[in-house]
Amino acid sequence: MTRPLAHPDESPSIVLSYEHAASVVRRQATRAREEALRRRTVDKVALGDALGRVLAETVVADRDQPPFPRSTRDGFACRSEDLQEGGLRVVGQLRAGEPWTLGAIRPGEAVEIMTGATVPHGADCVVMIEHVSASDGWVNLTGAREIAAGENIVPAGAEARAGDVVVPAGQRVGIAEIAAAAACGAAHMAAFGRPRAAILATGDELVDVAEKPLAHQIRNSNSYSLAAQVRAAGGEPVAFPVVRDDPDATEKAIREAQSCDLILLTGGVSMGKYDFVEQALLRLGAEFYFTGARIQPGKPVVFGRLENLHFFGLPGNPISTMVTFALFAVPMLRALGGESEDRPRFTMARLEEEVRVKAGLTRFLPATVESSFRGAHVKRIAWQGSGDLAAAAKANGFLVVPETSEHLAVGEIVTVLEI
Repeated sequence: MTRPLAHPDESPSIVLSYEHAASVVRRQATRAREEALRRRTVDKVALGDALGRVLAETVVADRDQPPFPRSTRDGFACRSEDLQEGGLRVVGQLRAGEPWTLGAIRPGEAVEIMTGATVPHGADCVVMIEHVSASDGWVNLTGAREIAAGENIVPAGAEARAGDVVVPAGQRVGIAEIAAAAACGAAHMAAFGRPRAAILATGDELVDVAEKPLAHQIRNSNSYSLAAQVRAAGGEPVAFPVVRDDPDATEKAIREAQSCDLILLTGGVSMGKYDFVEQALLRLGAEFYFTGARIQPGKPVVFGRLENLHFFGLPGNPISTMVTFALFAVPMLRALGGESEDRPRFTMARLEEEVRVKAGLTRFLPATVESSFRGAHVKRIAWQGSGDLAAAAKANGFLVVPETSEHLAVGEIVTVLEI
């Protein structure tokens, strides 16, 4: 039979508010990022494969953007002062990608121009085609309009000058970053290697998803959900075999996991007689920054450092695992990957129905968020506690109830944790 450790009370007790715990993680993440940047590998990644990677080198503009004064409208390029003098003679036409070779625009002249085309020298505005009448090679401004110099023109270099940083190092590459890099001629990007996160699920009750569990067993969902969250945060998951509820086995598994950049343990962090994670970490010489946070779900979450890497002990209930990973492990994993962003992602939404809870814990409640151009609305999902995976599967966020709040009113603007 598995035995408990002789002195379970040796485990430290450091329980912090969510805000305090989050600030401790951010502080450690900043230090971890500095250390990781000195040893992180750098990959040369084709632009088309760079989505989701973290830049190791800045992308700079290789020329002014735009490289010429660019028309933002279909219309007529001309001198603004001439528009009030009567009709203008059309002396040519310009399409995007076509050079103008007929010299500077002279007083009383206009050039028909298309969106994206180079504005000829001498012209200081583009009057929209909707605002003129055209006939027999002449155009006239219609209505009582005044067109100012610079209207409907983006000056050369207005977006970026040659040598300007367009995408900074430490930025995660998204769609806009790929487009900006392409405009700079960056066919390849230097990206940091992905940090490796060890996943150690603990518990005698766990069996693999392919097995048929007995009445007293459950399938190991945490290793799979954590692996997905690690990938979404830019890391590389390394899933270890399930660790049985045994102090020696727990200690051995943690030693093996030290080959990775971050250790994620699930289960075994509560106050039960057979919860060995904290005690095994103590025996290995770990330093604990906190051993709990005043949150629900996820109160027993543990964070610390073991020799040269950080670890998180995440509660074993599946929703607790998801929430604590999103709140605490994501910022650390991003930092280890060289990313400058160091906070979990929150959004704001209008509450559709009132919420009443007991004060004293910051609560993260499964919820659905619906967004439109009019704004976002959030509604709580009924759940049976932090083991309710069916509720989690219906949720696309977690409604945040501050530690001091007992009531959120209908129509109130509230915070939602994104996952």
